Amino acid sequence: MGPRAGTLTSAVAADGASSAASLSETVLRASGVGRAFRGLQALADYELDLRRGEILGVIGPNGAGKTTLFNVVTGFLPPTSGRIRFQDRDITGMAPDRIAGLGIARTFQNIRLFTRMTALDNVKTAQQLHGRAGFWETLATAPSFRRKERALEERAMAHLESLGLAAFADAFATSLPYGFQRKLEIARALATEPQVLLLDEPAAGMNAQETAELTDFIREIHGRFGLTVVVVEHDMALIMRLCERIQVLNYGRVIAAGSPAEIRANPKVIEAYLGADESADGREQTAPKEAQT
Repeated sequence: MGPRAGTLTSAVAADGASSAASLSETVLRASGVGRAFRGLQALADYELDLRRGEILGVIGPNGAGKTTLFNVVTGFLPPTSGRIRFQDRDITGMAPDRIAGLGIARTFQNIRLFTRMTALDNVKTAQQLHGRAGFWETLATAPSFRRKERALEERAMAHLESLGLAAFADAFATSLPYGFQRKLEIARALATEPQVLLLDEPAAGMNAQETAELTDFIREIHGRFGLTVVVVEHDMALIMRLCERIQVLNYGRVIAAGSPAEIRANPKVIEAYLGADESADGREQTAPKEAQT
């Protein structure tokens, strides 16, 4: 082997080692996290080591605690027990804006766009998390304020263009087709420059074609922006195709975790979705049909 070939081999090996190290690095850790509402335990003893660069799916029946988990991680609800650390920093009970500023962004089960603002203004609002003008320069419309505003608009427009949403820049958010409203909400979250992106039922209300396009969109932004992604979703076809690892919640507790293949065949998952009577009737059982796609 020549010196150049040896150098190339070493470089490839180093790159592979770097990728492996990245995937094994924990970016977000939840330890014993719980959330109770007047005695109702919505989340209990939740554990997670989220690996940098992975796409994690979180599934479970209605009322399993999935959205509560997102609310606790992002500061919309304080946990009643346990600790959450992001890049070795304790963020337990921290305010949502501070958590967003550190690098965790989310979308919502029900779209929460600024409906009376344009798509461009929705993105500009999010970008101001890291580059807002000061009070006095805004009040006085100082030259520095005007420069910052121009730069903000240029960045927001470039952001929309890069995500295929530039055609809707001047349209009110509420006037966009439903699938593009979902994409705009993701685009707004990305405008905060996150490292971790939490997507709460992003395919809700979509048809099969829109869901397939959204799946490709999530894959694209995951690679392009170097994101770590957590997806809560009822669409099992999307989860099974998109996620490398899946957690299953039921009554606020993790009942299974593993690869899509492992989750499909897990008896506890089958029971959670089908019920104990049906899963114990002696016939061969698998996860729901949509989960096998």
